[in-house]
Amino acid sequence: MTGEFVKVKCQDCGNEQVLFDRSTTAVRCLVCGATITVPKGGKAEIKGKTVEVLE
Repeated sequence: MTGEFVKVKCQDCGNEQVLFDRSTTAVRCLVCGATITVPKGGKAEIKGKTVEVLE
């Protein structure tokens, strides 16, 4: 069970940032402060749009 890094676009301002898809803390947008991911005990719930999965 390994995680991946994903590029996510903020639903509020359109900023793109790279996140870990199994983050254990809430991640906020670096530009507007909107919550992008919410931890769910496994894979995090991604609130924005996943643009790309990074390898």
